[in-house]
Amino acid sequence: MVDAVMERDDLALTASAHEIEETGEWVFEATCDRPPDVEAFNALAQQVLGGAVEFSVEPIDPEINWVAKSLEGLAPVTAGGFYVYGSHETGPIPAGLTPMKIDAAQAFGTGHHETTTGCLEAIEMLLASTTPQRVIDVGTGTGVLAIAVAKRIGGKILATDIDPIAVMTTIENARENGVADNIDAIEATGLDHSEIAARLPYDLIIANILAGPLTELAPGMGGIAQSGGTAILSGILNTQADGVIAAYELAGFRLVDHLKRKDWTTLVLEKR
Repeated sequence: MVDAVMERDDLALTASAHEIEETGEWVFEATCDRPPDVEAFNALAQQVLGGAVEFSVEPIDPEINWVAKSLEGLAPVTAGGFYVYGSHETGPIPAGLTPMKIDAAQAFGTGHHETTTGCLEAIEMLLASTTPQRVIDVGTGTGVLAIAVAKRIGGKILATDIDPIAVMTTIENARENGVADNIDAIEATGLDHSEIAARLPYDLIIANILAGPLTELAPGMGGIAQSGGTAILSGILNTQADGVIAAYELAGFRLVDHLKRKDWTTLVLEKR
């Protein structure tokens, strides 16, 4: 249910579920930035769970950043050779890992979701054999993936997002992680921005968004990618992977790797 809700951007900002050990019942919680569409939640529950779920609506204090609050206290994540942690973490950073301090924010990307860990693992594998020169992170969220690349290879990385809050979050996180000079964060819808055009072709494209937008962007991705360049794509349910692969094959890419983490897919493709 959580994955189904988070696949849609019209229902909730965050969603989570936990089991009550004493009864075996599951509690589902979603945080919305407007009065929730209970009928839509019910319809999704019927579709995903095959039965009715009892939903209740409770108002929240608008002065509290509930997105951040819901993610406070999350344990650090190790993905590939990267160690992603929040400022609440006081333990030592494990030796041999590249640390990134990413606090919960009003943007996607704390390292805990399978789409982010899949991308970090794909980045780790790619950087073991090559050093990209022109990198773009489309839909950067907190900037975690752009920061990962910057901390490993330096250089200049273009990070874009449709959400101005995500752009500001990326700038702040880049500064916090000591790579502010390496990351240029801009507000852009898709690939439609003069700064994106000015820097092409790209030999590494990263996009952790959703299957629908990724499919729509496929022709444009093919247009900005350098021959032999790599695209790392995620935000894709395993059931959606074949459709995304087909769209990118039509755009001139070939599939190199297909990483599956629970219900989620990360694709590594090469521009032919």
